[in-house]
Amino acid sequence: MEKEHINYSTFEVAQRKSKELEADIAVNPHKYRVLTGDRPTGNLHIGHYFGSLCNRVKIQNLGVETYIVIADYQVLTDRDAFDRISEFVYELTIDYLACGLDPEKHKTYIFPHSYVPELNQLLLPFLTLVSNSELERNPTIKEEIAASGQKSVNAGMYVYPVHQAADILFCKSNIVPVGKDQLPHIELTRNIARRFNTKYKAQVFREPFGLLSDTPLILGLDGGQKMSKSRNNSIAIKATADETQKMIKTAKTDSERLITYDPDNRPEVANLLRLASLCSGKTPETIASEIGEGGARLLKETVTEALNEYFAPIRRRRAELENDRAYIRSILENGIVQARQAALETLNDVRQAMNMIL
Repeated sequence: MEKEHINYSTFEVAQRKSKELEADIAVNPHKYRVLTGDRPTGNLHIGHYFGSLCNRVKIQNLGVETYIVIADYQVLTDRDAFDRISEFVYELTIDYLACGLDPEKHKTYIFPHSYVPELNQLLLPFLTLVSNSELERNPTIKEEIAASGQKSVNAGMYVYPVHQAADILFCKSNIVPVGKDQLPHIELTRNIARRFNTKYKAQVFREPFGLLSDTPLILGLDGGQKMSKSRNNSIAIKATADETQKMIKTAKTDSERLITYDPDNRPEVANLLRLASLCSGKTPETIASEIGEGGARLLKETVTEALNEYFAPIRRRRAELENDRAYIRSILENGIVQARQAALETLNDVRQAMNMIL
């Protein structure tokens, strides 16, 4: 009897599954393989750190094999600027290492997408497993197309979810740390994996699950949107103490002098309190109580001090790594070797299932 298919793209269902996974990963890390990554469009910021990097380091330290793709090809889907991609590949790698990802001590592999051609060979068979209407309905792609401001949509952007499925499945990962907005991508990837296995009567791919972060959405300093490099409302992990102070001074608050933690009615103030909480370990309510009638000035001073103290060791480590380009290159080269080996093994299984072995 065919197992009932559960749709994990709804937040409530995905959240329950994520909690189950967290508990099991702590006990059985060997059962899991993670795929995650970022596009090399600039340096990572504190929103990335608290939203995903912390979780990646935690999972790595539990003993889970972790593949981190620097998705350089995907930069081409929605922007014309490609002159700094190579530079940003190095910058992202430095950010990763400074924040605690450690390919020398753990099974962690960092690699640029464009150096693993075998991965892209999965794209064609995967495209035959999805319909145009499925791609058109993807809400995340609709939002990304709107945000890109493109007058016409190139095919790379249109099939981006299928390319992402290839990223996830090439190493047979079964866990993908994501935010709520990425759940439709994960569900499409699950569909592709299941359809391939069913069509070719072979259990080649595991159906991956999204692992949701417990960290609430980090708003940008403008207070109204998600923190983002492109919106110029973020603080880079590599920022100096002075740069951090200057950026926090620009953060939007409100006119009330008494500082309270009220996410619904005072989202900008609540966001700053959350940042201080993430850095200090105190609750947002406690920090608000300590600031009291100190107003926005004391709130911003508190947040600045908490951020600079928390990120000081990360920034020191980052400064050391910036001066050792040969080491960064070796990390990437080793990651490429491992990624290509995993991709070759998967591609061989795919050929076998499709009766294409010579």
